[in-house]
Amino acid sequence: MSLFLDQLRQGLLLGDGAIGTLLYQRGQSLNACYDALNLQHPAIIQQVHQDYLDAGARVIETNTFGANRLKLEKFGLAEQARDINQRGAELAVQLAHPRGAFVAGSVGPLGADLSGVPDKLKENYYREQFEALLAGGVDALFLETFNRVSELVFAVRIAKSVGTTPIIASLSFSDDGHTADGFRITEAFTRLKTAGADVTGLNCHFGPTIAEKLLQELPVSSGDLISVYPNAGRPHFYEGRYIYHPTPLYFADFAPRLVAQGARLIGGCCGTTPETIAAMARVLPGLKPITAKSAIPVIREIPRPVVSPIQPRAKTLLEISREQTLIVTELDPPKSLSLDKLIEGAKALKEAGTDFVTLADNSLAILRVSNMAAGFLVKERTGAEPLIHISCRDKNLIGLQSELMGLHALGIDHVLALTGDPAKVGDHQEATSVYDVNSIGLIRTIKRLNEGVAANGRDLKSKTRFIIGCAFNPNARNLDSQVRKLEDKLKAGAEYVMTQPIFDAAQAKTIYEKTKHLGVPMLVGVMPLLNARNAEFLHNEVPGIVIPEVIRERLRGKEGAEGNTEGLAIARDLCDAVLDYFPGIYLITPLMRYDLTVELSRHVRANVRKSALVAAG
Repeated sequence: MSLFLDQLRQGLLLGDGAIGTLLYQRGQSLNACYDALNLQHPAIIQQVHQDYLDAGARVIETNTFGANRLKLEKFGLAEQARDINQRGAELAVQLAHPRGAFVAGSVGPLGADLSGVPDKLKENYYREQFEALLAGGVDALFLETFNRVSELVFAVRIAKSVGTTPIIASLSFSDDGHTADGFRITEAFTRLKTAGADVTGLNCHFGPTIAEKLLQELPVSSGDLISVYPNAGRPHFYEGRYIYHPTPLYFADFAPRLVAQGARLIGGCCGTTPETIAAMARVLPGLKPITAKSAIPVIREIPRPVVSPIQPRAKTLLEISREQTLIVTELDPPKSLSLDKLIEGAKALKEAGTDFVTLADNSLAILRVSNMAAGFLVKERTGAEPLIHISCRDKNLIGLQSELMGLHALGIDHVLALTGDPAKVGDHQEATSVYDVNSIGLIRTIKRLNEGVAANGRDLKSKTRFIIGCAFNPNARNLDSQVRKLEDKLKAGAEYVMTQPIFDAAQAKTIYEKTKHLGVPMLVGVMPLLNARNAEFLHNEVPGIVIPEVIRERLRGKEGAEGNTEGLAIARDLCDAVLDYFPGIYLITPLMRYDLTVELSRHVRANVRKSALVAAG
């Protein structure tokens, strides 16, 4: 039997504050791996533990929240994951146990986007951290700051299989009372207890006010053990640092209210200090835990009919692909501020038979006009339907969703989800890449918006209606591997596929044979070559493009008008080969030479008409 659980069942226990943020505030660490790097300086860590124990904490957490192998590998410390966790536990145990206090081994989520990580690998990462903490002597495993019930349930089950040490499972809720996967507190806690959690709780993101509000809708029965670790309000950003203004007396005033809602283990999360814990330590001895309470019903807003200013929807890409040959043509937004040529090109392409004008998102990480703004102007001034590329490189998860919500508001419903070229390859090498999610994570995010829910679980009161596309590289050496990646994208919610350009007519049949089981529109890329130099540059210097020797030989020595003519002839042959197998085509305009893709659009439409006449005759 666990002494920790026994004491928690008998009364209240005071936890500590957030060791990681306190180390940060004290200037001991300036990078995201402070919890690992500071293990090289045990005196710093133990001083913080000592300060919290002196303040009255009876449960302190190890400094291992982000010390899993997946996060540590970004700092070259993956192979030290086990040692870091065990040593972190030992440092806390050395101080806490002689004083009769308990140590909880802190474990956070593996990362923001785990879509590309197999379950078995995730299990190994968690198991490694749990086993190391237990080897270091912790009294409980504290799984904290998880914003998805599904991920926390997964981690709890693994922790349960490691041993009999008590498990504290703590969720982070958004302000509207939902987890990122859409659960409210009562159902979330039920699932955690079913998975094996001994203590269910909430922490981070919110202060005491929202913590109390969340607990009000939770019924409490005899035997329920609940933990609450609120933040010290919200931080502000000052001179490159996140600064909290903890208010110890405010926390102390809230302690009775949290206890009245069922909390038995109370501490602080981001921004709380030893002073915060000391203030609560003066209040808790006079309080008694409750054994039962009813929930206050959640008053849900009655939805009002949404009056949308969006015009009636035109036919979607999916509908058009079932009715006729589909043509999607790419135009790059300009690198300068003038959009005249873009508008001229979009108008000419629409007249030539292009169904959608697709606009890249700073392709190759080169600065261009916002494709959202460019797409809106194309639609407004030419009537052409835009298809917008969305890259994960430049915006975090908030920015990506904000842009998608903006596209929806503008009536732009077709998007292509991409991971994006890293910033380092572009023209702003001092810029940083974000990559909160990859293309699969972005597809899942867009699908959730289509269901009316943001990534953090917030109800958007309406639904977007995006037609979601994804990319496929048919030029990779291992095509079967690319097909497997494509299958994952389709499982995530993608509805159509656009490929990088091909330059070998026989490749169209190969792509068809490898992908015909997928059952979604596949738009194979065709890009007219300008001349011999252009072909050699693309083949040798642009990732993902392979031009066969026979094609480069056809262009050998051909420049200017002669090169354009030969490049168009090659592209026409490729279009014909692609359309023998696929319901549509993706034309890529080189260097804004839209006259070439206009010619190809006309060629495709003329051939379709000719085929229809032959079939009718």
